Amino acid sequence: MIVKTFGSAIQGVHAITITIEVNVSSQGNKLFIVGLPDNAVKESERRIESTIQYLGYRMPRTRTVVNMAPADIRKAGAAYDLPIAIGILCAAGYADATHCPRYVLMGELSLDGAVLPVKGALPMAIQAWQEGFTGFILPLQNAREAAMVKGLEIYGVSHIREVLQFLADPHSLSPVTVDIEAEFNQATSATDLDFSDVKGQQSIKRALEIAAAGGHNAILIGPPGAGKTMLAKRFPGILPPLTLAEALETTKIHSVAGKLSQHTSLITQRPFRSPHHTISDAALVGGGSAPQPGEISLAHNGVLFLDELPEFRRKVLEVMRQPIEERKVTISRAKNAIDFPAGFMLLAAMNPCPCGYFNHPEKNCTCASGQVQQYLNKVSGPLLDRIDLHVEVTPVSFTALTDRSVPENSACIRHRVAAARDIQARRFAHLEGIYCNAQLHSQLLASIGNIHESCMALLKQAMERFRLSARAYDRILKVSRTIADLAGSDYVTAEHMAEAIQYRSLDREGWSN
Repeated sequence: MIVKTFGSAIQGVHAITITIEVNVSSQGNKLFIVGLPDNAVKESERRIESTIQYLGYRMPRTRTVVNMAPADIRKAGAAYDLPIAIGILCAAGYADATHCPRYVLMGELSLDGAVLPVKGALPMAIQAWQEGFTGFILPLQNAREAAMVKGLEIYGVSHIREVLQFLADPHSLSPVTVDIEAEFNQATSATDLDFSDVKGQQSIKRALEIAAAGGHNAILIGPPGAGKTMLAKRFPGILPPLTLAEALETTKIHSVAGKLSQHTSLITQRPFRSPHHTISDAALVGGGSAPQPGEISLAHNGVLFLDELPEFRRKVLEVMRQPIEERKVTISRAKNAIDFPAGFMLLAAMNPCPCGYFNHPEKNCTCASGQVQQYLNKVSGPLLDRIDLHVEVTPVSFTALTDRSVPENSACIRHRVAAARDIQARRFAHLEGIYCNAQLHSQLLASIGNIHESCMALLKQAMERFRLSARAYDRILKVSRTIADLAGSDYVTAEHMAEAIQYRSLDREGWSN
Protein backbone atom coordinates (compact mmCIF):
# COMPACT_ATOMS: atom_id res chain seq x y z
CA MET A 1 0.00 0.00 0.00
CA ILE A 2 1.30 3.45 -0.94
CA VAL A 3 0.47 6.48 1.24
CA LYS A 4 1.46 10.07 0.57
CA THR A 5 2.08 12.69 3.26
CA PHE A 6 3.50 16.16 2.80
CA GLY A 7 6.31 18.04 4.48
CA SER A 8 8.39 21.10 3.67
CA ALA A 9 12.07 21.90 3.03
CA ILE A 10 13.71 25.26 3.63
CA GLN A 11 15.92 26.78 0.94
CA GLY A 12 17.18 30.20 1.90
CA VAL A 13 14.19 31.99 3.42
CA HIS A 14 11.67 30.15 1.26
CA ALA A 15 10.10 26.70 1.52
CA ILE A 16 9.54 23.88 -0.96
CA THR A 17 6.82 21.29 -0.48
CA ILE A 18 8.16 17.76 -0.09
CA THR A 19 6.01 14.74 -1.01
CA ILE A 20 6.73 11.75 1.24
CA GLU A 21 5.64 8.48 -0.33
CA VAL A 22 5.55 5.38 1.85
CA ASN A 23 5.21 1.89 0.35
CA VAL A 24 4.86 -1.12 2.65
CA SER A 25 5.26 -4.25 0.53
CA SER A 26 4.85 -7.89 1.38
CA GLN A 27 8.48 -8.88 0.83
CA GLY A 28 11.72 -8.01 2.60
CA ASN A 29 12.30 -6.72 6.11
CA LYS A 30 14.14 -3.38 5.88
CA LEU A 31 13.28 0.32 5.89
CA PHE A 32 14.76 2.36 3.03
CA ILE A 33 14.65 6.18 3.04
CA VAL A 34 15.52 7.61 -0.38
CA GLY A 35 15.37 11.05 -1.99
CA LEU A 36 18.68 12.61 -0.89
CA PRO A 37 18.20 12.51 2.92
CA ASP A 38 21.00 13.64 5.24
CA ASN A 39 22.14 11.69 8.30
CA ALA A 40 19.55 13.29 10.58
CA VAL A 41 16.75 12.08 8.29
CA LYS A 42 18.26 8.60 8.03
CA GLU A 43 18.45 8.40 11.83
CA SER A 44 14.70 9.03 12.00
CA GLU A 45 14.21 5.25 11.60
CA ARG A 46 15.27 4.70 15.23
CA ARG A 47 13.11 7.53 16.60
CA ILE A 48 10.08 6.45 14.56
CA GLU A 49 10.45 2.80 15.57
CA SER A 50 10.60 3.74 19.25
CA THR A 51 7.55 6.03 18.84
CA ILE A 52 5.49 3.32 17.12
CA GLN A 53 6.35 0.80 19.85
CA TYR A 54 5.44 3.39 22.52
CA LEU A 55 2.02 3.76 20.88
CA GLY A 56 1.48 0.03 21.22
CA TYR A 57 1.96 -0.82 17.54
CA ARG A 58 4.59 -2.81 15.73
CA MET A 59 6.99 -1.44 13.13
CA PRO A 60 6.24 -3.14 9.78
CA ARG A 61 8.49 -6.18 9.43
CA THR A 62 8.21 -6.10 5.66
CA ARG A 63 10.10 -4.09 3.04
CA THR A 64 9.22 -0.40 3.57
CA VAL A 65 10.37 2.30 1.16
CA VAL A 66 10.09 5.99 2.02
CA ASN A 67 10.65 8.28 -0.97
CA MET A 68 11.08 12.02 -0.44
CA ALA A 69 10.36 13.94 -3.64
CA PRO A 70 11.67 15.93 -5.41
CA ALA A 71 14.69 13.67 -5.07
CA ASP A 72 17.25 16.26 -6.24
CA ILE A 73 16.72 18.52 -3.19
CA ARG A 74 18.68 17.60 -0.10
CA LYS A 75 16.45 16.89 2.93
CA ALA A 76 18.10 18.00 6.18
CA GLY A 77 17.17 17.83 9.83
CA ALA A 78 14.90 15.81 12.09
CA ALA A 79 11.71 17.75 11.28
CA TYR A 80 10.59 15.04 8.80
CA ASP A 81 10.05 12.52 11.64
CA LEU A 82 6.35 13.32 11.94
CA PRO A 83 5.29 13.04 8.26
CA ILE A 84 7.38 9.88 7.79
CA ALA A 85 5.94 8.28 10.94
CA ILE A 86 2.37 9.14 9.96
CA GLY A 87 3.00 7.77 6.47
CA ILE A 88 4.30 4.47 7.89
CA LEU A 89 1.40 4.15 10.35
CA CYS A 90 -1.14 4.80 7.60
CA ALA A 91 0.56 2.44 5.13
CA ALA A 92 0.64 -0.28 7.81
CA GLY A 93 -3.08 0.17 8.45
CA TYR A 94 -2.80 1.66 11.93
CA ALA A 95 -4.20 5.07 10.91
CA ASP A 96 -6.62 6.56 8.41
CA ALA A 97 -4.88 8.19 5.42
CA THR A 98 -8.01 9.85 3.98
CA HIS A 99 -7.16 13.37 5.19
CA CYS A 100 -3.36 13.21 4.71
CA PRO A 101 -3.29 14.93 1.27
CA ARG A 102 -4.93 18.05 2.72
CA TYR A 103 -2.28 18.83 5.34
CA VAL A 104 1.43 19.56 5.62
CA LEU A 105 3.03 17.89 8.63
CA MET A 106 6.37 18.78 10.24
CA GLY A 107 7.89 17.94 13.61
CA GLU A 108 10.75 16.14 15.30
CA LEU A 109 9.79 13.13 17.42
CA SER A 110 11.21 12.12 20.76
CA LEU A 111 11.37 8.42 21.63
CA ASP A 112 8.01 8.58 23.44
CA GLY A 113 6.20 10.30 20.57
CA ALA A 114 6.38 13.88 21.83
CA VAL A 115 6.54 16.42 18.98
CA LEU A 116 9.46 18.82 19.28
CA PRO A 117 9.80 22.30 17.70
CA VAL A 118 11.26 22.96 14.24
CA LYS A 119 12.88 25.86 12.39
CA GLY A 120 11.25 27.81 9.58
CA ALA A 121 7.58 27.36 10.49
CA LEU A 122 6.54 30.69 8.96
CA PRO A 123 7.95 30.16 5.44
CA MET A 124 6.59 26.61 5.52
CA ALA A 125 3.13 27.91 6.35
CA ILE A 126 3.34 30.52 3.58
CA GLN A 127 4.26 27.83 1.04
CA ALA A 128 1.46 25.52 2.24
CA TRP A 129 -1.05 28.35 1.82
CA GLN A 130 0.27 29.21 -1.65
CA GLU A 131 -0.09 25.60 -2.78
CA GLY A 132 -3.67 25.32 -1.56
CA PHE A 133 -3.32 22.99 1.42
CA THR A 134 -6.15 23.08 3.95
CA GLY A 135 -3.92 23.17 6.99
CA PHE A 136 -0.53 22.73 8.64
CA ILE A 137 0.06 20.35 11.55
CA LEU A 138 3.22 21.21 13.48
CA PRO A 139 4.63 21.40 17.04
CA LEU A 140 2.60 23.45 19.49
CA GLN A 141 5.60 25.71 20.18
CA ASN A 142 5.63 26.83 16.53
CA ALA A 143 1.87 27.19 16.10
CA ARG A 144 1.52 30.92 16.83
CA GLU A 145 4.36 31.71 14.44
CA ALA A 146 2.71 29.75 11.60
CA ALA A 147 -0.69 31.27 12.45
CA MET A 148 0.57 34.59 11.05
CA VAL A 149 -0.53 33.17 7.67
CA LYS A 150 -4.21 33.83 7.07
CA GLY A 151 -6.31 31.37 5.07
CA LEU A 152 -4.50 28.30 6.42
CA GLU A 153 -5.68 26.19 9.35
CA ILE A 154 -2.86 25.81 11.87
CA TYR A 155 -2.94 22.91 14.34
CA GLY A 156 -0.37 22.78 17.12
CA VAL A 157 0.29 19.34 18.62
CA SER A 158 2.47 18.14 21.45
CA HIS A 159 2.25 14.38 20.82
CA ILE A 160 1.81 12.15 17.79
CA ARG A 161 -1.35 10.70 19.37
CA GLU A 162 -3.06 14.04 18.76
CA VAL A 163 -2.22 13.77 15.04
CA LEU A 164 -3.65 10.24 14.83
CA GLN A 165 -6.82 11.36 16.59
CA PHE A 166 -7.10 14.33 14.24
CA LEU A 167 -6.79 12.12 11.14
CA ALA A 168 -9.58 9.94 12.50
CA ASP A 169 -11.70 12.92 13.57
CA PRO A 170 -10.74 16.38 12.17
CA HIS A 171 -12.87 18.03 14.86
CA SER A 172 -10.67 16.71 17.68
CA LEU A 173 -8.31 19.70 17.38
CA SER A 174 -9.10 23.41 17.20
CA PRO A 175 -7.02 25.59 14.89
CA VAL A 176 -4.70 28.16 16.45
CA THR A 177 -5.64 31.75 15.59
CA VAL A 178 -3.65 34.95 16.00
CA ASP A 179 -4.85 38.52 15.51
CA ILE A 180 -1.94 39.65 13.38
CA GLU A 181 -2.93 43.33 13.44
CA ALA A 182 -3.16 43.36 17.23
CA GLU A 183 0.12 41.44 17.50
CA PHE A 184 1.81 43.94 15.20
CA ASN A 185 0.42 47.07 16.84
CA GLN A 186 1.13 45.88 20.37
CA ALA A 187 4.75 46.97 20.64
CA THR A 188 5.97 48.46 17.36
CA SER A 189 7.17 51.65 19.04
CA ALA A 190 8.23 50.27 22.41
CA THR A 191 11.91 50.46 23.31
CA ASP A 192 13.87 49.94 26.52
CA LEU A 193 16.76 52.26 25.57
CA ASP A 194 16.10 55.94 24.95
CA PHE A 195 18.18 58.89 23.75
CA SER A 196 16.98 60.82 26.80
CA ASP A 197 19.43 58.66 28.81
CA VAL A 198 22.39 60.28 27.00
CA LYS A 199 23.72 63.48 28.51
CA GLY A 200 25.20 66.01 26.10
CA GLN A 201 26.47 64.79 22.72
CA GLN A 202 23.92 66.90 20.81
CA SER A 203 26.03 66.94 17.65
CA ILE A 204 26.32 63.14 17.68
CA LYS A 205 22.59 62.74 18.19
CA ARG A 206 22.04 65.06 15.25
CA ALA A 207 24.36 62.97 13.06
CA LEU A 208 22.54 59.75 14.01
CA GLU A 209 19.20 61.43 13.28
CA ILE A 210 20.47 62.24 9.77
CA ALA A 211 21.70 58.65 9.34
CA ALA A 212 18.30 57.27 10.39
CA ALA A 213 16.38 59.71 8.18
CA GLY A 214 18.29 58.81 5.01
CA GLY A 215 19.19 55.18 5.70
CA HIS A 216 22.88 56.13 5.74
CA ASN A 217 25.66 53.95 7.11
CA ALA A 218 27.68 55.73 9.82
CA ILE A 219 30.88 55.31 11.80
CA LEU A 220 31.55 56.85 15.22
CA ILE A 221 35.19 57.73 15.94
CA GLY A 222 36.21 58.74 19.44
CA PRO A 223 38.13 57.88 22.62
CA PRO A 224 37.08 55.18 25.11
CA GLY A 225 34.21 56.23 27.36
CA ALA A 226 32.88 58.93 25.05
CA GLY A 227 29.55 57.13 24.66
CA LYS A 228 29.87 55.53 21.20
CA THR A 229 28.34 52.19 22.21
CA MET A 230 25.69 53.82 24.38
CA LEU A 231 24.54 55.97 21.45
CA ALA A 232 24.64 53.04 19.02
CA LYS A 233 22.42 50.84 21.19
CA ARG A 234 19.78 53.56 21.22
CA PHE A 235 19.93 54.09 17.46
CA PRO A 236 17.16 51.57 16.54
CA GLY A 237 14.76 53.55 18.75
CA ILE A 238 14.81 56.52 16.36
CA LEU A 239 14.28 54.49 13.20
CA PRO A 240 10.77 54.48 11.70
CA PRO A 241 8.60 51.59 13.01
CA LEU A 242 8.53 48.41 10.95
CA THR A 243 5.71 48.08 8.46
CA LEU A 244 3.68 44.86 8.62
CA ALA A 245 5.37 43.60 5.43
CA GLU A 246 8.82 44.32 6.91
CA ALA A 247 7.85 42.61 10.18
CA LEU A 248 6.77 39.44 8.36
CA GLU A 249 9.91 39.44 6.21
CA THR A 250 12.14 39.89 9.27
CA THR A 251 10.26 37.20 11.20
CA LYS A 252 10.72 34.76 8.33
CA ILE A 253 14.51 35.17 8.43
CA HIS A 254 14.68 34.69 12.20
CA SER A 255 12.35 31.70 11.91
CA VAL A 256 14.65 29.99 9.40
CA ALA A 257 17.63 30.66 11.67
CA GLY A 258 15.77 29.28 14.70
CA LYS A 259 16.10 32.60 16.55
CA LEU A 260 12.44 33.08 17.46
CA SER A 261 11.55 32.41 21.07
CA GLN A 262 8.61 30.18 21.95
CA HIS A 263 6.50 33.19 22.96
CA THR A 264 7.32 35.34 19.92
CA SER A 265 5.11 35.00 16.86
CA LEU A 266 6.05 38.25 15.10
CA ILE A 267 9.09 40.52 15.31
CA THR A 268 7.70 44.02 15.77
CA GLN A 269 10.90 45.99 16.47
CA ARG A 270 13.83 46.58 14.16
CA PRO A 271 16.64 44.08 14.77
CA PHE A 272 19.89 45.23 16.37
CA ARG A 273 22.76 42.80 15.87
CA SER A 274 26.14 43.38 17.50
CA PRO A 275 28.54 40.49 16.76
CA HIS A 276 31.88 40.23 18.56
CA HIS A 277 35.00 41.13 16.58
CA THR A 278 36.16 37.47 16.64
CA ILE A 279 33.28 36.47 14.33
CA SER A 280 34.09 34.45 11.20
CA ASP A 281 33.13 35.53 7.70
CA ALA A 282 30.68 32.61 7.40
CA ALA A 283 28.94 33.59 10.63
CA LEU A 284 28.69 37.19 9.44
CA VAL A 285 27.31 36.67 5.93
CA GLY A 286 25.83 33.19 6.33
CA GLY A 287 26.85 29.78 5.10
CA GLY A 288 27.34 26.19 6.18
CA SER A 289 26.74 22.89 4.38
CA ALA A 290 23.02 23.64 4.64
CA PRO A 291 23.25 27.45 4.27
CA GLN A 292 21.87 29.45 7.17
CA PRO A 293 21.44 33.24 7.41
CA GLY A 294 24.31 35.14 9.02
CA GLU A 295 24.38 38.27 11.15
CA ILE A 296 23.89 40.62 8.19
CA SER A 297 20.65 38.82 7.27
CA LEU A 298 19.48 38.70 10.88
CA ALA A 299 19.96 42.50 10.85
CA HIS A 300 17.72 42.85 7.76
CA ASN A 301 15.40 45.87 8.16
CA GLY A 302 17.44 46.87 11.18
CA VAL A 303 20.96 47.74 12.34
CA LEU A 304 24.25 45.86 12.24
CA PHE A 305 26.57 47.40 14.85
CA LEU A 306 30.29 46.62 14.62
CA ASP A 307 32.05 47.88 17.73
CA GLU A 308 35.84 48.29 17.62
CA LEU A 309 35.75 48.06 13.82
CA PRO A 310 39.54 47.79 13.22
CA GLU A 311 39.66 44.72 15.49
CA PHE A 312 37.58 42.70 13.03
CA ARG A 313 39.63 40.59 10.63
CA ARG A 314 40.01 42.34 7.29
CA LYS A 315 38.66 39.31 5.41
CA VAL A 316 35.49 39.43 7.51
CA LEU A 317 34.90 43.10 6.78
CA GLU A 318 35.58 42.75 3.06
CA VAL A 319 32.80 40.17 2.56
CA MET A 320 30.26 42.84 3.53
CA ARG A 321 31.02 45.09 0.58
CA GLN A 322 28.74 43.39 -1.95
CA PRO A 323 25.79 42.85 0.46
CA ILE A 324 25.87 46.52 1.51
CA GLU A 325 25.45 47.58 -2.12
CA GLU A 326 22.97 44.92 -3.29
CA ARG A 327 20.99 44.51 -0.03
CA LYS A 328 21.25 40.74 -0.33
CA VAL A 329 23.90 38.06 0.02
CA THR A 330 24.29 35.06 -2.27
CA ILE A 331 25.63 31.82 -0.78
CA SER A 332 26.88 29.61 -3.60
CA ARG A 333 27.34 25.88 -3.35
CA ALA A 334 28.21 23.25 -5.95
CA LYS A 335 24.57 22.41 -6.73
CA ASN A 336 22.74 25.65 -6.01
CA ALA A 337 22.94 29.27 -4.93
CA ILE A 338 20.75 30.73 -2.19
CA ASP A 339 19.92 34.41 -1.67
CA PHE A 340 19.38 35.82 1.81
CA PRO A 341 18.04 39.38 2.29
CA ALA A 342 20.58 41.79 3.78
CA GLY A 343 19.00 45.23 3.76
CA PHE A 344 20.65 46.51 6.93
CA MET A 345 22.09 49.82 8.12
CA LEU A 346 25.74 49.56 9.10
CA LEU A 347 26.70 51.41 12.27
CA ALA A 348 30.33 51.10 13.35
CA ALA A 349 32.45 52.47 16.19
CA MET A 350 36.20 52.75 16.59
CA ASN A 351 38.94 54.45 18.53
CA PRO A 352 41.02 56.95 16.53
CA CYS A 353 44.25 55.10 17.36
CA PRO A 354 45.51 52.03 19.30
CA CYS A 355 45.68 53.89 22.62
CA GLY A 356 42.39 55.68 21.90
CA TYR A 357 43.44 59.26 22.66
CA PHE A 358 44.50 60.72 19.34
CA ASN A 359 43.02 64.25 19.05
CA HIS A 360 41.75 64.02 22.65
CA PRO A 361 41.23 67.51 24.13
CA GLU A 362 42.83 66.62 27.48
CA LYS A 363 44.83 63.34 27.27
CA ASN A 364 47.96 62.81 25.22
CA CYS A 365 48.20 60.10 22.58
CA THR A 366 51.00 57.60 23.37
CA CYS A 367 51.08 55.96 19.92
CA ALA A 368 54.34 55.97 17.98
CA SER A 369 54.70 57.81 14.69
CA GLY A 370 52.78 56.07 11.93
CA GLN A 371 50.78 53.86 14.30
CA VAL A 372 47.63 55.94 13.91
CA GLN A 373 47.61 55.61 10.12
CA GLN A 374 48.48 51.91 10.39
CA TYR A 375 45.53 51.43 12.75
CA LEU A 376 43.12 53.26 10.44
CA ASN A 377 44.39 51.27 7.45
CA LYS A 378 42.92 48.11 9.01
CA VAL A 379 39.62 49.35 7.60
CA SER A 380 39.87 49.33 3.81
CA GLY A 381 39.05 52.27 1.57
CA PRO A 382 36.33 50.35 -0.35
CA LEU A 383 34.48 49.66 2.91
CA LEU A 384 34.79 53.28 4.08
CA ASP A 385 33.48 54.21 0.63
CA ARG A 386 30.17 52.62 1.63
CA ILE A 387 29.90 54.59 4.89
CA ASP A 388 28.24 57.98 4.38
CA LEU A 389 28.80 59.66 7.74
CA HIS A 390 32.09 59.83 9.67
CA VAL A 391 31.20 61.24 13.08
CA GLU A 392 33.84 62.38 15.58
CA VAL A 393 32.71 61.72 19.15
CA THR A 394 34.27 63.88 21.86
CA PRO A 395 34.18 63.19 25.62
CA VAL A 396 31.19 64.52 27.56
CA SER A 397 31.99 67.52 29.71
CA PHE A 398 31.35 67.62 33.45
CA THR A 399 28.81 70.40 32.92
CA ALA A 400 26.79 68.24 30.51
CA LEU A 401 26.95 65.23 32.83
CA THR A 402 25.59 67.20 35.79
CA ASP A 403 22.94 69.05 33.79
CA ARG A 404 19.55 68.25 35.36
CA SER A 405 17.50 69.07 32.28
CA VAL A 406 15.91 66.09 30.49
CA PRO A 407 17.36 65.57 26.97
CA GLU A 408 15.09 65.03 23.99
CA ASN A 409 13.70 61.50 23.92
CA SER A 410 13.79 58.98 21.08
CA ALA A 411 10.09 59.40 20.24
CA CYS A 412 10.56 63.06 19.29
CA ILE A 413 13.55 62.25 17.09
CA ARG A 414 11.73 59.29 15.53
CA HIS A 415 8.83 61.58 14.58
CA ARG A 416 11.17 63.81 12.54
CA VAL A 417 12.89 60.79 11.01
CA ALA A 418 9.55 59.28 9.95
CA ALA A 419 8.50 62.58 8.34
CA ALA A 420 11.73 62.68 6.31
CA ARG A 421 11.26 59.05 5.27
CA ASP A 422 7.72 59.86 4.10
CA ILE A 423 9.12 62.59 1.85
CA GLN A 424 11.59 60.10 0.37
CA ALA A 425 8.89 57.46 -0.09
CA ARG A 426 6.85 59.88 -2.20
CA ARG A 427 9.95 60.97 -4.16
CA PHE A 428 10.97 57.40 -5.00
CA ALA A 429 7.49 55.91 -5.45
CA HIS A 430 8.09 55.39 -9.18
CA LEU A 431 11.60 53.92 -8.72
CA GLU A 432 11.84 50.20 -8.07
CA GLY A 433 14.23 49.10 -5.33
CA ILE A 434 14.99 52.62 -4.00
CA TYR A 435 13.45 53.59 -0.68
CA CYS A 436 15.78 56.15 0.87
CA ASN A 437 18.47 58.69 -0.04
CA ALA A 438 21.33 56.35 0.82
CA GLN A 439 20.41 54.17 -2.17
CA LEU A 440 20.64 56.99 -4.72
CA HIS A 441 23.29 56.77 -7.43
CA SER A 442 24.98 59.64 -9.25
CA GLN A 443 22.52 59.98 -12.14
CA LEU A 444 19.50 60.08 -9.85
CA LEU A 445 21.23 62.58 -7.57
CA ALA A 446 21.72 64.90 -10.53
CA SER A 447 18.14 64.52 -11.80
CA ILE A 448 16.04 64.58 -8.61
CA GLY A 449 18.40 65.89 -5.95
CA ASN A 450 17.33 69.54 -6.45
CA ILE A 451 20.80 70.77 -5.51
CA HIS A 452 21.34 74.50 -6.02
CA GLU A 453 24.33 75.67 -8.06
CA SER A 454 25.71 77.67 -5.13
CA CYS A 455 25.97 74.40 -3.19
CA MET A 456 28.20 72.88 -5.83
CA ALA A 457 30.53 75.86 -5.60
CA LEU A 458 30.68 75.36 -1.81
CA LEU A 459 31.38 71.65 -2.24
CA LYS A 460 34.17 72.36 -4.72
CA GLN A 461 35.74 74.82 -2.30
CA ALA A 462 35.52 72.34 0.58
CA MET A 463 37.06 69.50 -1.44
CA GLU A 464 39.98 71.69 -2.42
CA ARG A 465 40.50 73.17 1.03
CA PHE A 466 40.20 69.94 3.04
CA ARG A 467 41.57 67.78 0.23
CA LEU A 468 38.61 65.46 0.41
CA SER A 469 38.81 62.25 -1.57
CA ALA A 470 36.72 61.60 -4.66
CA ARG A 471 34.60 59.06 -2.83
CA ALA A 472 33.39 61.81 -0.50
CA TYR A 473 31.63 63.64 -3.38
CA ASP A 474 28.51 61.45 -3.80
CA ARG A 475 28.28 60.79 -0.07
CA ILE A 476 28.13 64.49 0.73
CA LEU A 477 25.42 65.04 -1.89
CA LYS A 478 23.29 62.21 -0.48
CA VAL A 479 23.64 63.37 3.10
CA SER A 480 22.86 66.98 2.16
CA ARG A 481 19.66 65.77 0.46
CA THR A 482 18.67 64.03 3.68
CA ILE A 483 19.39 67.13 5.77
CA ALA A 484 17.15 69.11 3.42
CA ASP A 485 14.40 66.50 3.86
CA LEU A 486 14.65 66.81 7.66
CA ALA A 487 14.25 70.55 7.24
CA GLY A 488 11.26 70.03 4.93
CA SER A 489 13.05 71.80 2.09
CA ASP A 490 12.53 70.95 -1.58
CA TYR A 491 16.01 72.23 -2.42
CA VAL A 492 19.44 71.57 -0.97
CA THR A 493 20.82 74.89 0.25
CA ALA A 494 24.33 75.97 1.21
CA GLU A 495 23.43 75.46 4.87
CA HIS A 496 22.51 71.81 4.25
CA MET A 497 25.63 71.26 2.18
CA ALA A 498 27.90 72.80 4.83
CA GLU A 499 26.53 70.47 7.51
CA ALA A 500 27.01 67.44 5.27
CA ILE A 501 30.64 68.34 4.54
CA GLN A 502 31.62 68.11 8.19
CA TYR A 503 30.65 64.41 8.30
CA ARG A 504 33.60 63.25 6.18
CA SER A 505 36.40 63.26 8.74
CA LEU A 506 38.26 60.18 7.52
CA ASP A 507 38.37 61.47 3.94
CA ARG A 508 40.32 64.58 4.86
CA GLU A 509 43.90 64.31 3.75
CA GLY A 510 46.23 64.34 6.72
CA TRP A 511 43.49 63.61 9.28
CA SER A 512 45.70 61.12 11.11
CA ASN A 513 49.00 62.98 10.77
